[in-house]
Parts: sequence; C-alpha cells; structure tokens
Amino acid sequence: MSDDSDPDPTILLEAVNTIAKTAGEHIMTVYEKTDFNVVQKADKSPLTEADMAAHNVIVKGLQQLTPDIPVLSEESARIPFQEREKWQTYWLVDPLDGTREFIKRNGEFTVNIALIHKHHPMLGVVYVPVTKVLYYAIHQLGAYKQQDGQPPQRIFARRRADRLTVAGSRSHGDEHFQRFVKMLGEVDVLSIGSSLKSCLIAEGKVDVYPRFGPTSEWDTAAAQCIVEQAGGYLTDVYLQPLRYNTKESLLNPNFLVFGDASQAWSHYLAQAV
Repeated sequence: MSDDSDPDPTILLEAVNTIAKTAGEHIMTVYEKTDFNVVQKADKSPLTEADMAAHNVIVKGLQQLTPDIPVLSEESARIPFQEREKWQTYWLVDPLDGTREFIKRNGEFTVNIALIHKHHPMLGVVYVPVTKVLYYAIHQLGAYKQQDGQPPQRIFARRRADRLTVAGSRSHGDEHFQRFVKMLGEVDVLSIGSSLKSCLIAEGKVDVYPRFGPTSEWDTAAAQCIVEQAGGYLTDVYLQPLRYNTKESLLNPNFLVFGDASQAWSHYLAQAV
C-alpha cells in the first residue's frame, strides 16, 4: 500500500482489533503480577514493563499487516518532524493509555490504535483489557462496542440529557475543570481514567469531557474516530476537530469531547480558562 493512496480501513479492521486484544493480553500478564517495574520517563510520566510489552506487540503486528505504513507510538515518538511531515498515512498508537491507572490497579486503562490519513483518524480502536470491551470505528461507517464474545453493537452519542454528566480525569483534575463544571449548574461528575471518558461519550453515557492540560496526539486519535463516528465531537477550544501530525510538537491543545452540538460549549470553555 503506497503512502500516496487512500488506505481502505475496512480490510484492516479485524486484524487491528486482534492486535489490540493481543496487546491487552500482554498488559494483563504484567497487571496480574504481585509486583512490576515502574520507571520515570523524561517528562516525569511513569513507564511500566506493560507499556513496552504492548508497544512491541502492536508495532510488530502493524508492521507485518502494513509494511509500507509507518508507526508512531508513544514509546517510540522521537521521530523528527522533518521525516513525519512527509507521512500522509501512518499508525498512531498509545500501547497503554492510563499508565497511572494501571499502577493504581483500578482497571481504567486502554490500548489505543488509530490510522491517520491526511491529518485525520480514519480508523480507531480502543480496547479495555480488564473488561475485554472493544470500541472501534471506521470513517463514515459508524462506531461499535463489543463485549468479549458478544456481537458488536452500534453506539451513538446522545444529543441532550435532562441532567448533564461530565467526565473528568481521575489522575489529572484541575481548577479549570472545576470552573467548567460549576458553570454548567447541577451536573453529575464521573471521574475515570484514559480514553474511557471519550468512549463513554461515544456510547451515550456521558455528555461532555473537557480537558485542560497536557495530552499527546496518541491519547486522542483512536477515541476521536470513535466519538465522531458515533455522532459526537472531539474538538479544540474553537470547536474545530483535532488534526494530527501538523507540527513538530506532538502535544494536543486543550480539547473538548461532547455529543450535543447545540450546547454553548465555547462559552463555558472561555469562562473556564
């Protein structure tokens, strides 16, 4: 598959789902140990042997599946922009999203794999190893949730709820989030880790997830595809969809995930920051 051609995600999806599940099995092997090694990366974030085990499984699997498509993973991200900017199509991977949740052993971590084409996610897979729940989507073909061994179910973001539910990070709460929530009035707040927040919006269980603070492109790409194909949105503070591989830095701006576009989200965001 040449880098100039439009990839066909439909012929890749089943294999990518299998790769994500296999990575999840390797993560669970470490998770079920009585003890595991944790080191600190240069940005002070934690890294475990599970991160690297999942990284190796995913990179190897994707390279075998699509030898001509490069892979950018959180654990191998030091690829110069001068090289990356030539990529029209590439895989964007977070082998273990929610390492802090993994260390806390609360089960709220995921495997994220996205296929990016012309700066936008065309395929997204998010796998939850502890519950064996798989979320996946392909551009213009809908979003799905599949419980282990069960038929996949189409999922949809909800448009309006009588009482809003706001998702927040269990490990990264801040004052901007608190101000945002306060302006919404009487709401329910759900604290949960990793890409699960966005997936819950995609399946209509949560209404909005504002993120104020540092995240990287591999944190959002797979979930963005799933949210968008479920009828929701993952945008910057100007309500524009996030774009990928457009600059040297791989950091995301502040962003918002939501299902109902009729709400005045930009007003709440402006007041929160």
